[in-house]
Amino acid sequence: MNDFPPYPVGLRLSGRKVVVVGGGHVAQRRLPSLLGAGAVVTVVSPEVTPAIEGMADELTLELRRFRPSDLDGAWYVVAATNDPQANEEVSAAAEERRIFCVRSDDATRATAWTPAVGRHGSVTVAVLGNREPRQSAALRDDIVTALRDGHLATSGALDRSPGVVLVGGGPGDPDLVTVAARHALASADVVVADRLAPRALLEELGPHVELVDVAKLPRGRSARQEQINELLVDRARQGKRVVRFKGGDSFVFGRGFEEVLACREAGVPVTVVPGLSSSVTVPGISQIPVTHRGVAHEFTVVSGHLPPGHPESLVSWSALGAMQGTVVLLMAVENAAAIAEALVQGGRPPGTPVAVIIDGTMPGERTVLTTLAELPADVEAQGVRPPAIIVVGEVVRVAHPDRFRTPTRQAAE
Repeated sequence: MNDFPPYPVGLRLSGRKVVVVGGGHVAQRRLPSLLGAGAVVTVVSPEVTPAIEGMADELTLELRRFRPSDLDGAWYVVAATNDPQANEEVSAAAEERRIFCVRSDDATRATAWTPAVGRHGSVTVAVLGNREPRQSAALRDDIVTALRDGHLATSGALDRSPGVVLVGGGPGDPDLVTVAARHALASADVVVADRLAPRALLEELGPHVELVDVAKLPRGRSARQEQINELLVDRARQGKRVVRFKGGDSFVFGRGFEEVLACREAGVPVTVVPGLSSSVTVPGISQIPVTHRGVAHEFTVVSGHLPPGHPESLVSWSALGAMQGTVVLLMAVENAAAIAEALVQGGRPPGTPVAVIIDGTMPGERTVLTTLAELPADVEAQGVRPPAIIVVGEVVRVAHPDRFRTPTRQAAE
């Protein structure tokens, strides 16, 4: 390769095939931005991380070794394996087809470089530091911080003291992450991330940051909470600043305080950056109030991960059925039918309005409007899958009067 500088350009990949070869953390960091750009992504790798496995509905996953024919029809290629020979094979196949190719192992052998990218509103900042990724990331961070905070702040101004920071990432949309959360991520030496944490922000991490994937996939692989606690304590004791990055708020069904207790017992400094809870934010974004004057004077947030009647359940479903206020159910898709039956048995009318908000705040967000009586059938018919928030109560009627014209479905009939 010669020493000429790169020619910067913004690729419009919407609807165009992009191939990522490799299924590790480098690929995991690149995928959210490619998907966010509308690319039609194919991942080729014998093995992938749990987080990439969780993206299977958004991309084509080929669990095998690379074949040159995988690049047929592609516009852009990322060679992100941990095998230089495999990456060389990918880049050679791309060169033969005149497709620009990024290599994670050797930028001098690549035909394209991935810049350090940050976004603020409609502005995208991309920095290329002549194959010096730390320099690119640091300058990117300074520019984006200046845009967000209204003043120029160097990366050295961030708190980098050793310890653990529990960061709530909000409901999923990266624009709903707090400034404090962004500063915590920018200061991290290690980021321990859940599946529901805003994944688009992971690409903004500097190349020196260790990203630990503890994705908890439904019916899939998971990291035990004890292992997560041990990981946080171990890295902090090594003198590192560890950010535990979760979706929503760490203390709303996030098991965050278990991690606080583990740090306290180990003598590790721990701080908390609260996040917007999906229990309020997702209905709010969907313009469904959890309270409304003259309609609901209280709302209750309930975990539905255990069905009514389960010996370990701590929820009084009969009491919830007898109340008139709003019930917001998290982690309740699997047990929706049993929960609806328990609320009706407790006194809620079968025609009580229900809104099921799927992928709240994300580009694929959709809402299913139904009633307690019809919730089980509609969940199945509409293909409802987690993550989803279920809102039960008359506030749903307030938000959707055209759908719910009478106090109950039976009255309408």
